[in-house]
Amino acid sequence: MSDTICINRRHAMMLAAGGLAATGLGFGPANAQSTETSMTSADTQPLAPGWHRFRIGEAEITVVLDGIRPGEGPHPTFGEDQSADAVGDLMAANHLPRARFVNFFNVVVVKLGDQRILVDTGFGEGGRANGMGLLRERLAAAGLSPDDITLVALTHLHGDHIGGLTEGGAPAFPKASYVVGRAEMAFWTSDEAKNGPRAENAKAVEKQFAGIKDKVRLIEDGEAIVPGMVARAAFGHTPGMLAFEVTSGGKGVMLTADIFSQFVVSFQKPDWQVRFDQDKPAAAETRKRFARQLAESGMPLLGYHLPFPGLGYVATEGESFRFVPETYQTLAEG
Repeated sequence: MSDTICINRRHAMMLAAGGLAATGLGFGPANAQSTETSMTSADTQPLAPGWHRFRIGEAEITVVLDGIRPGEGPHPTFGEDQSADAVGDLMAANHLPRARFVNFFNVVVVKLGDQRILVDTGFGEGGRANGMGLLRERLAAAGLSPDDITLVALTHLHGDHIGGLTEGGAPAFPKASYVVGRAEMAFWTSDEAKNGPRAENAKAVEKQFAGIKDKVRLIEDGEAIVPGMVARAAFGHTPGMLAFEVTSGGKGVMLTADIFSQFVVSFQKPDWQVRFDQDKPAAAETRKRFARQLAESGMPLLGYHLPFPGLGYVATEGESFRFVPETYQTLAEG
């Protein structure tokens, strides 16, 4: 029996769910493998490959699906200040279930010159019991190893973004240095964070950074982390969250972290509150600011929690916005 068939039922369900996200709903090319014409069958995985590669100018972008989380929702996580019926009506109007949704966790590798920058790290080993933390195995499927990563850039320090910093108690990317927003690090190492309602996350930050403190560079809004990749302030979800703008050859893509965390609500109702936004008014203003900028510029975005591979565009729709998934735009430009 071949390896493509000999999989357990739980793994099959996970792969099928990933395949649905990548193919059946129109998020990306039908096979969701790569827009590079040099890919061969040896570079793909059956059912759900779990990675997607494209180019922006000379920059090579690889999106790796760390996992998916189906569950009830999106209310009250999204539209916390709205009724369940109002959120359900919005879902139904977009041909989605009223009370079920899937959250995605998209980690990104950016190759710029001789640098390979990993943007966020997923859940790591702590998420594997729940079908997440798949970054390492899917990096391998995409032809990459932890030793290839030269820099880890963290958008913010929530657990689903920093859990993969370590593996077996050691740094998971032994040859990498790290960049973190100065305001973000200042909050999570503060007495306020350590002694308040977010103390557990603060403990996780302390643990994950224990072995890499001397390799961390703190950055600010507008600062280039490498040539062609600039940090953009996206405060609100956390006190110092950053987006990263990648530009090459006159083209660009905005890595938006958790600015837009649900592909309907975040764009069509950017004022609706999100449970995990620490400063809800600031997060709403950040959503609207980035949505306007992206709609006006036509620059694609890549969202950490958007349907895999999380790549698309923003269109204006009256006084609001709409997410337009990538289909073949980057392929056509390649």
